[in-house]
Order: sequence, then structure tokens, then C-alpha cells
Amino acid sequence: MSEQKKNAPNVVDIYLAEPRGFCAGVRRAVSLVEESLKKYGAPVFVRHEIVHNRHVIQELESKGAVFVEELCETDAAKPLIISAHGAGKAVHEQSQQKHKIVIDATCPLVAKIHNEIKKYAQEGKDIIVIGKASHPEIIGTVGQLPDYKKITIINTKEQAETVEVENPDEIAFVSQTTLSVDDTKEIIAILQKRFPKIAGLKRQDICYATTNRQNAVKALAEKAECVLIIGSQNSSNSNQLRHVAQKNGAKFACLINDAQEVDWQKIASFQKIGISAGASAPEHLVEELLKEFAKRYNNINIHHVIIAKENVKFKI
Repeated sequence: MSEQKKNAPNVVDIYLAEPRGFCAGVRRAVSLVEESLKKYGAPVFVRHEIVHNRHVIQELESKGAVFVEELCETDAAKPLIISAHGAGKAVHEQSQQKHKIVIDATCPLVAKIHNEIKKYAQEGKDIIVIGKASHPEIIGTVGQLPDYKKITIINTKEQAETVEVENPDEIAFVSQTTLSVDDTKEIIAILQKRFPKIAGLKRQDICYATTNRQNAVKALAEKAECVLIIGSQNSSNSNQLRHVAQKNGAKFACLINDAQEVDWQKIASFQKIGISAGASAPEHLVEELLKEFAKRYNNINIHHVIIAKENVKFKI
């Protein structure tokens, strides 16, 4: 018997969140890069990380994808792919001017927000954008209207309480798709109370995958003292899953890139451990983490915490 198992607790209960991992938008975006590499050969340039996951980026780089932040870093003779987070109007125009082949991997649910914000601008409304101003998705969303002056970005309840608009009767909101569902509901409730005529989608703009994954982690936190979220530090949806676990009862919640980042000494005192993965984290990282548990624990009981079945597919 290994030293790891000799010193390990006899039994650990592992609760696996379902759904977890890749959403339809991420799957489509990654597939677009892979299919482009097959069709056109390496290199294929991608503006910004196609999705926010270190392992996905490294795997695509090994196949010939080149990730850049600015168009000046690309070769005009090669294809360019716009990331799943989307991009502003100016980026699309400059891309088309420079590259013969431009492939838009923007998540269709993000593109829906783009269409919505453009519609509100055509109606002359003041627009409140709920999200993080520095996040690529918000930069792309606001960038749909580079000359429109009546846009305000907010990200907290306090900002919702104090934001001012030109015409309270002609106002609308959109939101980033990867925010905390509960926090965003609270922000929207404040806006609706302050501006009764505010327009927005019948459901807030948080996507189905974000909602499902957060609900699954809520269920995990009710069962597990410790929750491990697989995802990269720059992934908004992964960070929100950790936040949800902490907010809903987990004694310890941690965001890890992979099994190598687990602090095994720190989690040794927990006998009920929940596991989920952000929408940009591949399933093989979950499988590798389970293998590490099998090496270190004598007995593992795996429980599936299923809150929804996803069958959404986006065409390439």
C-alpha cells in the first residue's frame, strides 16, 4: 500500500455536479479552431483566447493555433478567428479589411446580446450593461455601439442604486452571460424598482449553461463540505462557481486548473467533496482528478448530483 493511501481517510464521498464542463458555445468555438486547422493548415490566428482555459489553449497551440491580442500580430495571408467572447464592431471591420478569411466563433448567446443592445440603441434608449468592464465579453458588447453615448456599465448592487440615466422612461438593460445568477437577479430587481419602465429580455441574459452549472454547485454545497471547481483563474464562469459554493454552505471552495493544484493536506479533513468544472474546462480534467483521488483514498463513493440534462447544440 502506498504512503498516500496509508495516511488517507478510509472513505471519501465524491459528489459530481451535472451538468459541468464544456457548454455548447465553448464546444462550437473549439471545434471551429480545430476544423480551421484541418482545412487551412497551421498557423491559424485567434484574436484573444478562444475560451478562458489554460489546458484548451495549450492543446490548440500544440496543433498550430496562434493566440494574439491585437490584429497587428497576425499574418494577413492566414485565417483569423474571433473568440467565443465576441468582439466590437471596429475589430470585425479591421479583421475583414486585413484577412481574406475571418471566422466568427462568438457564442450565439453572446451574439444574441449584441443584437439586443443594437436594437435598444436604434430605439434611442439609455442602456445599462451589467458586467465587468474589463471582461472581453463586455468590451465586445459595448463595442457594438462605438459612437453611442447612452451606455453605462455597472457590476454591483451599490452601482445599481446610484446609476443615473438621461430618460428613466426610455431605458433598457443587458448583462454579461457568465455572471452570478443570484447577484444579477438582485441588481436587476433594484433597477426595475428604480426604473419601472426598464426593458430587458424576459429572462436575464445569463446563459442556460451558466445557470445550470451554478444551480448544480448550489446542490453540491448542500451535500459536500469541500467543493473543488476545475477552471482557469481568468474564467469568469469558473470563478462564479467557486463564489456560489462559498455562498451556499461549503466550508471550503477552491478553483484549480487541474489535479496538480489540489492541496491534498488541506482537503484531507473533509470526507464529503464536491467536484464541478467551468463551462470552458474539458472533461478529461475531471477524469484525471478522480484518478488522483483513487490513488490517495482507500474507498471512494461517487454520487451524481444531476439538476438538468443539456442537449443544446450550436451549428458550426
